[in-house]
Amino acid sequence: MVTTLDKVDVVTVGVGWTGGIIAAECAKEGLKVVGLERGRERGTEDFSIVHDEYRYAVRYELMQDLSKETVTFRNNRNQRALPMRQMGSFLLGEGLGGSGTHWNGQNWRFLPYDFQIKTMTEQKYGNKLSADYLLQDWGITYDELEPYFDRFEKTAGISGEDKNPFWGKRSSDYPTPPMKKTAILKKFETATSNLGYSPFMMPSANLSEPYENPDGQKINACQYCGFCERFGCEYGAKTSPEITVVPAARATGNYEIKFNANVVEIMKEGDKVTGVRYIDTVTFEEFIQPAEVVVLTSYILNNAKLLMVSQIGEQYDPNTGRGTLGKNYAYQILPGATGFFDEQMNTFMGAGALGMTVDDFNGDNFDHADLEFIHGASLSITQTGSRPILFNPLPPDTPSWGAEFKKASIENFTRTLNVGGQGASMPHKENYLSLDGTYKDIYGVPLLQLTYNFTDQDRALHSYLSEKAAGIMQEMGAKTVAGGNPISDYDIVPYQTTHNTGGTIMGADPANSVVNNYLQHWDMENLFVVGAGNFAHNGGYNPTGTVGALAYRCAEGIINYSKNGGSLV
Repeated sequence: MVTTLDKVDVVTVGVGWTGGIIAAECAKEGLKVVGLERGRERGTEDFSIVHDEYRYAVRYELMQDLSKETVTFRNNRNQRALPMRQMGSFLLGEGLGGSGTHWNGQNWRFLPYDFQIKTMTEQKYGNKLSADYLLQDWGITYDELEPYFDRFEKTAGISGEDKNPFWGKRSSDYPTPPMKKTAILKKFETATSNLGYSPFMMPSANLSEPYENPDGQKINACQYCGFCERFGCEYGAKTSPEITVVPAARATGNYEIKFNANVVEIMKEGDKVTGVRYIDTVTFEEFIQPAEVVVLTSYILNNAKLLMVSQIGEQYDPNTGRGTLGKNYAYQILPGATGFFDEQMNTFMGAGALGMTVDDFNGDNFDHADLEFIHGASLSITQTGSRPILFNPLPPDTPSWGAEFKKASIENFTRTLNVGGQGASMPHKENYLSLDGTYKDIYGVPLLQLTYNFTDQDRALHSYLSEKAAGIMQEMGAKTVAGGNPISDYDIVPYQTTHNTGGTIMGADPANSVVNNYLQHWDMENLFVVGAGNFAHNGGYNPTGTVGALAYRCAEGIINYSKNGGSLV
């Protein structure tokens, strides 16, 4: 038996950054909003034991239970896709705050080049990439999105400095000053300056000082404990949805969150959606939540899956190139270099976004005319806190066990640094999302299938940027430098990043995108889909800041639609 609930103005599927922003903005405008979160409620008070590395970083306390739902993976269409049985390449969050609870806090705006990448690349280089790469503009410019970037940064209290000569113009400075410039960061700053680059402090959601945001939510100052990524913050100092936008939404009296609510279908009638069907993950009772507007605000994989199982939009077909749903899936490339030093450093202290960066090799900030790739990477040194279980750096040719292994482990724990890049990933016709024809989740819904492999573009970018990172490390004075190994096939097992993008891409034309630049679905005017799935490609940064800006843009669109109806573009 299915229970139908009272109709609301807006229902969001997922309560992380995007769901929280949508809820806060709509509720402040008087709209009745329900957020459906398949995980449980949690907050700062739950993280007093957060320094348990085994519980959170190894056993994944804050992550999705893959015994209930996972994804299947293959490198190409000729392989059999198999389920991911444990967290590996990326970490899927679950519970209030989603991935916004366990993120590191590195917060970026994508470059102006990113939003018009096809136009700008062709103007400068012609058809540099083959037709197999599905390059396209986003249907919005950096300047159009800038006010929303500014809004997100003020909500989050981002700590930073406007010293990067390569990024887009800002309408205002960061709301809080940058984090502490440690001895390790100063070593990077000196080396990159000597090489003629332009170092700057990384924009951080681990705040440098206490801050009260425009909604009246207070965020504390970072304690530099080194337990950010994979952990919630016990101090309330890492900006997360559950300490900012969710309380702001609740304060209006127009917002309700239903926990343990796993949405399995978007309900529709004609050319509009009518609500969602969800299952209580504890009792397995079924409910229908009617709504005037449905907003998909879960992780990119689930957003795409819900559209697919609900048969909304045309599934991308790599054979014909037709369809947009599932198209342009992209990941990230991680070039870099590790340096081993003689002197000891306080590597065990830090914060998720305590770092310095150079953008000299990001976007189109350098000449690609004679290179076999486009775009690039932000190259950074981060002092995130070296934890004892998962951090064990060893110089090349060290035995993998025995006395020499133990000696090298002890020697290098506080004598190792890494310069790493977040390399951009261009969409390829063979990299996409679809439904699996064999495997289903615990609720009887087909699993999402990921077909993905690195491309020649990826390999060329990785090789070039790893050399640049090695040059920085040498200038920093490392006695031994180990450059990043060349990449071959993508493997879903070792952790890389949780920066998946694409599948529900935005654009100016329904022929090549799923949603418009207000994140309104082209086929269903009262359905909105917001998240990193909207990215037409992946850039050289973490996606969160750009996702936050898109969420504020989407919220504005939902409010306008609720008043006037119709297409927003």
